[in-house]
Amino acid sequence: MKIVMIYDQIQSGLGAKDDRNLPLGILKEPVGPAIMMESLLKQVGGKVVATLYCGWGTYADNPDEVARKLVAMCHKINPDVVICGPTFNYAEYAEMACRVAADLEAAGKVRALAAVSQENTDAIAKYKDKVTIVRTPKKGGTGLNEAFKNMCLVAKGLVDGTDISDLKANACF
Repeated sequence: MKIVMIYDQIQSGLGAKDDRNLPLGILKEPVGPAIMMESLLKQVGGKVVATLYCGWGTYADNPDEVARKLVAMCHKINPDVVICGPTFNYAEYAEMACRVAADLEAAGKVRALAAVSQENTDAIAKYKDKVTIVRTPKKGGTGLNEAFKNMCLVAKGLVDGTDISDLKANACF
């Protein structure tokens, strides 16, 4: 299972909160949370083939254009699934992650999910009926390993087309 991760400037390791205008880019390797998830990804036959990233400010300046470009990049890479997040409690990142995942799902070529914390109420309310959103803890919260496991299981279920309704009921919004 080929996976693309989509991160903000913080999760990509290329900036901090103040580095909002990091331009859209690609790394052809796993970084950030994907490294911590590698053993869980292996358990479901997954491998990160690319990491796409974009700063919150870059996205906020032109969300339609950035979302379109991220979707196009994903289509060019042609993974089995795209994981947007974990966003923790960063509202701007949650909006970007949910939007891009929803746009990918709507395009119908690549399966996608977002992973956000419950603090991101606006993004959850706006996108929960358009895309699968896996529950994660806020930054510094507990339960991150469980969230990573759930992200991997949901990704595998989406790719395989198996019934993950029980998993969604317990692990998603």
